Amino acid sequence: MVAFGKKLKERQIQEWEGYYINYKLMKKKVKQYTNQIEAGALERRHVLKDFSRMLDNQIEKIVLFMLEQQGLLASRIAQLNEQQETLQEQPDISKISELREAYRAVGQDLLKLLFFVEMNAIGLRKILKKFDKRFGYKFTDYYVKTRANHPYSQLQQVFKHVGLGAVVGAISRNLADLQDRQGSYLSIYDQPALPLQEPVVDSLKSAVDRLTHSTNFLEFLGQHALIMHDELPSAVDEHIEDQRYHFMSLLLNLANTFLYMVNTYIIVPTADDYSTSLGAAPTVCGIVIGAMAVAQIFSSVYFSAWSNKSYFRPLVFSSIVLLIGNAMYALAYDANSLTILLLGRVFCGLGSARAVNRRYISDCVPLKIRMQASAGFVSASALGMACGPAFAGLLQTNFKIFNITFNQVTLPGWVMTIAWLCYLVWLSISFREPARETEDDAPEQSSAAQNDKLEKGLAQPLLTSAEHEQDDGDQECDASEEAPEESRRPANSLGAAYRLLTPSVKVQLLIYFMLKYAMEILLSESSVISSYYFGWTTGTVSIFLACLGLTVLPINIVVGNYISNMYEDRQILLTSEIVVFLGILFSFQFIVPYSVPQYVCSGLIMFVAAEVLEGVNLSLLSRVMSSRLSRGTYNGGLLSTEAGTLARVIADATITIGGYFGQSNLLNLTLIPSLVICIGSIVATCCTYNSLY
Repeated sequence: MVAFGKKLKERQIQEWEGYYINYKLMKKKVKQYTNQIEAGALERRHVLKDFSRMLDNQIEKIVLFMLEQQGLLASRIAQLNEQQETLQEQPDISKISELREAYRAVGQDLLKLLFFVEMNAIGLRKILKKFDKRFGYKFTDYYVKTRANHPYSQLQQVFKHVGLGAVVGAISRNLADLQDRQGSYLSIYDQPALPLQEPVVDSLKSAVDRLTHSTNFLEFLGQHALIMHDELPSAVDEHIEDQRYHFMSLLLNLANTFLYMVNTYIIVPTADDYSTSLGAAPTVCGIVIGAMAVAQIFSSVYFSAWSNKSYFRPLVFSSIVLLIGNAMYALAYDANSLTILLLGRVFCGLGSARAVNRRYISDCVPLKIRMQASAGFVSASALGMACGPAFAGLLQTNFKIFNITFNQVTLPGWVMTIAWLCYLVWLSISFREPARETEDDAPEQSSAAQNDKLEKGLAQPLLTSAEHEQDDGDQECDASEEAPEESRRPANSLGAAYRLLTPSVKVQLLIYFMLKYAMEILLSESSVISSYYFGWTTGTVSIFLACLGLTVLPINIVVGNYISNMYEDRQILLTSEIVVFLGILFSFQFIVPYSVPQYVCSGLIMFVAAEVLEGVNLSLLSRVMSSRLSRGTYNGGLLSTEAGTLARVIADATITIGGYFGQSNLLNLTLIPSLVICIGSIVATCCTYNSLY
């Protein structure tokens, strides 16, 4: 792995060499500024002025060249359009075929231009972060704030495509018109959903989507998984991934995700009844539900480490532990033991293999379908979250077999025991352990292969910023531009991972903690609150929770297809936080009696806003997080999982503690921390708002 400066030099298009950001020069300037300030030869205000001017010049050079190339492409398309008009009067099959190839050639050149803009955008992000890190000054905030919306600033033209969409549309329309439509007079504008079988058009659309950070539903949904990527994939990487990929193994990982989420939420509607039947207070349900999350804090770490060596063995271990844990949960009723009940839930938490599921998708699924697999991971989680309470509502029966009780509180445990047993059998039969790469297996690439890498990259979707936000991996280097090996290694402990967290990353993790805390409070205390205020039965609570879970996918469709294309992620982030705040505020018991419409509407507002917030939050987190956290045991996915799990643990403990003050005070007492944390996250977001781009 090489430093970004060298990578930029290797991947740049040779004939455009002089128009790229001069990353090496700017990096040397940053080092020079540091030395001059330390020697007292230069003041900070002069540094800021000089560096701002240099950045403005670099961005102007990039934008003017981009506009020049757009003009050349537009001229070529105009000439081809004239030829097409002539062919409509005198059709010639051979000339139509040649014209099609000419349009495709323009499309390939446009792909090069998009790649050029993307590489420069990454370079600008990195040099801004390097400057902030060296001087401890929020220069990025200042620079983005003063340039982003200024009428003469060209900064946004680098990060947002300007006019490129029109060129893409012209190429798409003309290629569609040249297809044999059997006499149809309809165009692509009349049939927007009609697929155009043109690989170059698909590549262009994908490139534009990545450049603008706009997403479709699958991409937006996939962001929830926070499956980070480390390197720019080459043809060799894709070949290796194709060899390691096994569809049934992927399906088994998604099934594991689904079952685990069902396992988590299937007990929520009946946890208070189970606690009461064992002689405990109803609010002990917080400890019962939270025991699983406590164990998950530790299991996430060892499963993440275990996935470095194997995927099959961790999944087998997970299934066995979950099978035992659910059996203990079910048997606790006849044993009349709260201890066995809690140990059963702890065992279930120790079987959480979500880190393995994420890692399998990241390491073994080819890039071309990784987004779909990530979306599948999130969909499986959302479906499991909805199905868990729904299944609990269906298990309203009471009978005994061999003195073992099967009723509404024990059946969730027995059902999950059988489910994990069936899964274990399926896993043993169908899972295929992917081959592990070794250093000897890494093929040496010839110079021809290196030169061909750009051409291969142009045919694939462009880089996400998360793949190149290598702030800590791009330290000051010598003339060879090689970064120190130590600075590129993944974090080897939680402490090392924490030291890699910038203020922006910490704020995003705080937001993730907040939304998970608020959602856990809503879900875990729902049975206690609804039965106390409204007299809801287990079936009614199950329907309420299932309906909340079923909103996840529709909301993500709306946000992914429409809202994320209309507004910036940071705008959606801040708005969603404010809506969560309003949902929490409206949930308080201000008036007596507390009504069902108030509870349901405020809960729905908070839950939906939190779901929208989660997708945007993890998307931004993947962009601002160091690439050293994209691999290894202590990766970004693990950190977000730990933050969310810790939030759930504290939320469940809050419910139990709040129960000691009486059920009449439980609602307001548990909502106060949610409100405070939410306000804190909003303030923190405002402080780092200009660095979220």
